[in-house]
Amino acid sequence: MRIALAGAGAFGEKHLDGLKNIDGVEITSIISRRAEQAAEVAAKYGAKHSGTELSEALERDDVDAVILCTPTQMHAEQAIQCMNAGKHVQVEIPLSDSWADAQAVLDKQKETGLVCMVGHTRRFNPSHQFVKNRIDAGEFNIQAMDIETFFFRRKNMNAKGQPRSWTDHLLWHHSAHSIDIFQYMTGSKVVTANAIQGPRHPELGIAMDMSIQLKTEAGQILTLALSFNNDGPLGTFFRYIGDTATYIARYDDLVTGREEPIDLSGVAVSSNGIELQDREFIAAIREGREPNSSVASVLDCYRVIGELAASLEEQDGWS
Repeated sequence: MRIALAGAGAFGEKHLDGLKNIDGVEITSIISRRAEQAAEVAAKYGAKHSGTELSEALERDDVDAVILCTPTQMHAEQAIQCMNAGKHVQVEIPLSDSWADAQAVLDKQKETGLVCMVGHTRRFNPSHQFVKNRIDAGEFNIQAMDIETFFFRRKNMNAKGQPRSWTDHLLWHHSAHSIDIFQYMTGSKVVTANAIQGPRHPELGIAMDMSIQLKTEAGQILTLALSFNNDGPLGTFFRYIGDTATYIARYDDLVTGREEPIDLSGVAVSSNGIELQDREFIAAIREGREPNSSVASVLDCYRVIGELAASLEEQDGWS
């Protein structure tokens, strides 16, 4: 399986590190905004080609599939571009920054029949897999979820603290992780969605704080707090409140509501959610099947975000 990766920044390298552990996978092309960075990463991971344009990779015969770790605003267009070139594609979260674009990607996937997967990593983290396994076994049912997504990001910086060329977004990017995992875990459609946001940053132009409330058809509720202003522990913390237990998931770690560690060995072949995500992408292509977190399976998350975005625009109009 010959892979091209576009977007060789902090998150792109996480994918490359995961792909190294998958048998029969070769990194053949690295695409990045800066030629020097693309060449450096290509040399590090043994890719024979590097460049600055996605089209360069798509024209190559030694590329079977593409992983997109590019800026959010490019995701939908580039995913469609990959499928038009006959390449399977995994696009990092979020799929798009509009509901219409998300639907367009699904339409292209249906037209081509190619694997199109979205990087909803929480579905693959062993911590969340443990909870899902208990739900599927009938041993645990979610009543409510409380999630905090906290960063200190008042400038355009990536996960390594390096400057980047695009602006992140609490709603379209970071809430997508939580809205999708809420519907995935409960197995129920969101029917009520509310959001409020704080002031927009004078330079970045985005709200730096946000609060979201969701309710499913089955009655489960989600309370989600997001901030780019938090000067403290960073990341996303998921609290599952259920009928038989409470769990707190922190990326690849899991504890009970009383902070008792849970042994996750044996849950999956790796403890790295990104690697597990990439393993699913490769397996779905090889087996000719729909992957977990396919564009079709995550699409309803973007319906909800689209509705929230519209409501926030109305609120801005009233203020």
